Amino acid sequence: MNYMTDRKRNLVDDMFTRMSGTSVEGMMRTDIRRKDDMYYLDIELPGYTKDDVRISLFNGTLTVTAAHTAENEEKDSRGNLLRKERFTGRLERSWNVGTAIRDTDIKASMHDGILTISVPTEERKEKEEKRFIEIL
Repeated sequence: MNYMTDRKRNLVDDMFTRMSGTSVEGMMRTDIRRKDDMYYLDIELPGYTKDDVRISLFNGTLTVTAAHTAENEEKDSRGNLLRKERFTGRLERSWNVGTAIRDTDIKASMHDGILTISVPTEERKEKEEKRFIEIL
């Protein structure tokens, strides 16, 4: 890799880190664990609130989108503006959860910058959706 490419990436990373408190690399770090008939996704979203996050399910794909806008200004002792920074960021990540899963099956909570999503396994969902057909 050439020096200028590395330098530009470091500049962007440094700027983003100063403004948001996190680095560009490793955004939406996710731990996925399975317990019994559920999958649990623990997604790191430091600096985001639950109002910044949207979760959608379409054609068996679970998508998490986080959008955040921040503004920071610095003034001198007389109130004159010295520096004003604005940041707008958007993150998105998707997982295939299977077509048997419905949006009502998925639960989510957010605490201390960690979004936790619980999704039933497809095997469990198929068992729950077993229906009996009435004989006429």
